[in-house]
Amino acid sequence: MYEPVLIQGGMGVGVSNWCLAKAVSSQGHLGVVSGTLLENVFARRLQEGDPDGHLKRACLQFPDQKLSERVWQTYFIEGGKKTCAPYKSVPMFSLIPPKELVELTILANFVEVWLAKEGHQGLIGINYLEKIQLPTLPSLYGSMLAGVDYVLMGAGIPKAIPGILDRLSKNLDVSLKIDVAGDSEKLTQEPITHFSPSEFLAETYDLKRPKFIAVVSSHTLAANLAKKSSGKVDGFVVENHTAGGHNAPPRGTLKLDENNEPIYGPRDSADLEEMKKLNLPFWLAGKYGTNEALKQAKLAGANGVQVGTPFAFCKESGIDNKYKEEVLKKILHGEVKILTDYRASTSGYPFKVVEIEGTISEKDVFENRKRVCDLGGLRQAYTKDDGTIGFRCPGEPEDIYLKKGGNKEDIEGRKCLCNALLATISLGQQRNCGSLPEPAIVTAGDHLVELSQFISPTKLSYSAKEVIQSITGNSR
Repeated sequence: MYEPVLIQGGMGVGVSNWCLAKAVSSQGHLGVVSGTLLENVFARRLQEGDPDGHLKRACLQFPDQKLSERVWQTYFIEGGKKTCAPYKSVPMFSLIPPKELVELTILANFVEVWLAKEGHQGLIGINYLEKIQLPTLPSLYGSMLAGVDYVLMGAGIPKAIPGILDRLSKNLDVSLKIDVAGDSEKLTQEPITHFSPSEFLAETYDLKRPKFIAVVSSHTLAANLAKKSSGKVDGFVVENHTAGGHNAPPRGTLKLDENNEPIYGPRDSADLEEMKKLNLPFWLAGKYGTNEALKQAKLAGANGVQVGTPFAFCKESGIDNKYKEEVLKKILHGEVKILTDYRASTSGYPFKVVEIEGTISEKDVFENRKRVCDLGGLRQAYTKDDGTIGFRCPGEPEDIYLKKGGNKEDIEGRKCLCNALLATISLGQQRNCGSLPEPAIVTAGDHLVELSQFISPTKLSYSAKEVIQSITGNSR
């Protein structure tokens, strides 16, 4: 397996879909699908009726057709749901999730990777967030059933994942300890989630162990993972705070500038000389989407670069075309604005937001949205008074969050990224025909303004191939 020079960022929810990853991989680079909330993305696509038959074609390749059929019967709607009808809810994960949710998650990850790999010999990776721990085990297994080549994970310290990949490749039972807020000594419930492949598939067989790449913001974290992970770490993406989506918070005491954005300093930049001492491949990310930046990365000792933002707004990505066009028009007119919002994400990590009318980035839209947490991707586990484990989210209704022991100061400005990001890819919930659909949120890195090279007043779209040619200079 060759080491890629260019990695396409795994942007969630559903922005890095199988179409985009396939387009990149077919050009000889590492195409990456997003695994974030993939069980919800897949369930909603099924309810849209699978008009092109892609999901059905992939499901027919799943090794356990009885499992596939159960999921299909639960969520598929022939001809698609009515426009204003709500999507059928997917259960939220817990330490012991319902079997039907685990089956959905396995199949969803299999389908996304299988479609991305269909028809070519290129490399495909899948990206997960360490912060979203409960779906991780069945998600990994589903992607491995489809032959995923790389697993990438950031937004935390994923020490346990390499060893889990080793065990899953042999169809062995796996466990993952989850993070729990509060007094751990009071716990009467083990904070561990388990997964057994043999419980879900009628027959199992040895699987390829994908390479594992950790997404980090510092050389110290990279060194820690290289030395103390449960298995082999095969490389790192070193991502700085100019990248889109979630950013690592600044080190030390949080300080804000005049625009209420976090202030980053020299301590927040990874030491690339120290990275080279680890003797493992690494790629640089965060405004590296140009040929010159690729050359600089290689001179600094990197294998290459990971690029997100230019791919996020290309034809093949999952972002709704109306948001792509709105952002690209703003770029042409010099009006695009990006804010690093340290309050937006319920994860507590700063989150890049593109300001667009009608999205939840607008104050009025945010304040008029009824608070609800019905997807639960970024819920946090906490210790309840009786010693058991509960789950809460600063984005849920305020009274519910406070009853669960949450702090009032954690609530202000928190946006429901789960619902908003699904709306960004045209899968937003509308709870009844008289209500407004969930508002979207658009994220991008600081490289956004440089997308002007791909567009003009008469050309408001571009392809993944154009991005690749621009970055690589037409070289592989």
